[in-house]
Amino acid sequence: MTTYNIPKHLTGLSEEELKISQNKFGYNHSDSIKKNTWYNMLLAILKEPMLLLLIAVAVIYVIVGNYSEAAFMLGAIIAVSGISFYQDNRSKKALEALQKLNEPLSTVIRNSKVIQIATHEIAVGDLCITEEGKMINADGEIVHSNDFSVNEASLTGESFSVFKNQDTEDRKIYSGTLTVSGLAVFKVEKIGSETKLGKIGKSIQEIKEERSPLQIQITKFVKWMAVIGIVVFLMVWAYSFWQSRNIIESLLVGLTLAMSILPEEIPVAFTTFMALGAWKLMREGIIIKRSSVVETLGSTTVICTDKTGTITENSMRLKALFDYKSNQVFDEERFNAPELSELIEFAMWSSEPVPFDPMEKTLHEIYEQAQPNDRRKDFQMVHEYPLDGKPPMMTHLFENHSGERIVAAKGAPEAILAVSNLSEYEKDKLRQHISDFGKQGYRILGVAKCYFKGNNFPEKQQDFNFDFLGFTVFYDPPKKYPASIQENLRCRN
Repeated sequence: MTTYNIPKHLTGLSEEELKISQNKFGYNHSDSIKKNTWYNMLLAILKEPMLLLLIAVAVIYVIVGNYSEAAFMLGAIIAVSGISFYQDNRSKKALEALQKLNEPLSTVIRNSKVIQIATHEIAVGDLCITEEGKMINADGEIVHSNDFSVNEASLTGESFSVFKNQDTEDRKIYSGTLTVSGLAVFKVEKIGSETKLGKIGKSIQEIKEERSPLQIQITKFVKWMAVIGIVVFLMVWAYSFWQSRNIIESLLVGLTLAMSILPEEIPVAFTTFMALGAWKLMREGIIIKRSSVVETLGSTTVICTDKTGTITENSMRLKALFDYKSNQVFDEERFNAPELSELIEFAMWSSEPVPFDPMEKTLHEIYEQAQPNDRRKDFQMVHEYPLDGKPPMMTHLFENHSGERIVAAKGAPEAILAVSNLSEYEKDKLRQHISDFGKQGYRILGVAKCYFKGNNFPEKQQDFNFDFLGFTVFYDPPKKYPASIQENLRCRN
């Protein structure tokens, strides 16, 4: 097991405290997602008014001896209900996937010992340890951390990592989020369905399903046609019986006339087209919980959606580089320009040596592509200033065997400008670039370098004397949708 440098005062729960907590708060699993059996789903589908009408028509055809028409109706019922059942089953599995966001094992401190336990055994009050690349399995508050950052995209939709520690205003971390860098010890406050992720699952189940306009109209139509059919059937049956005094013959005459009135083709057409619409959406990767939603979607005029991770990839790509010395903006096709060599190199050095953050991964990739000589293996990090300050920045110091030193910083543009050797006039010109990039929805990082000798490093990274190098401009690219959807989006735009 990994050895952790944890403060001795963090002892965790004792066996007695653990039992008390589990008796009071239960175990770390969510019961918000109610598992539905296949026959319950099928019964719900068969309760649809249009299918009920088809079933009634099929029964009447059997009674009157028209077996070919009855077989046709039965085929329509099986086809429509089959597609709807498949859609409902896929939707159920997607909801159940919420429960799989937690990892099978979690690391906790109990009785002053670091142990691994099954995730469902996490109790309120436990001290959990999370580190780079690990999923957080409960809601809690940080009590100890080291260069800790977390990706909360599963809750917020934002791909940007958030740095937190026990001294920041926001010390809370949440189940279902991912540790991007560092290590944190947090005290568990919420587990199972009481976590933010658990409440999302619970809220999905509590959503009241509303009938679409077409469903309301079809229900009224079916009711009126049923009433008319029954009235006509009774009148014809009564008149025929009065004339012939033969109850079976009168019954068949009444049913035949009633069947001629009921427009059984209409519900067949409605249900078939909606099922086919749901099937086509499914092939495009869209889960439709009920086929009747297709009609509502077809009449939609405004769609409100979250951007990050929904219509974008939830990743960060380098869109452009602004080089301060040449005062030029370079697009993606010109990243190999010699003017950018220093900016790209120091942007990479200011990142983690083994990157996990999407933007830092991109900077390392661009460095590999743009630099003919990869110097990363020749340098070792000798000092690090983690992301801090308002606005935040971070600084890394590297050194090789010959004593050559690299001091690189990156962070929020205003933070880098504040620590750089620039006049107010120069800063104002650069702020205009920041504003221009920001209006286009890009994310910007400032990059700077510093010359520093000796090992008496400043207490704060802001005390270094930095030279400003430029900006890195990132964007979250849109997802690659099928050609048919892209064409529809272009038409609507």
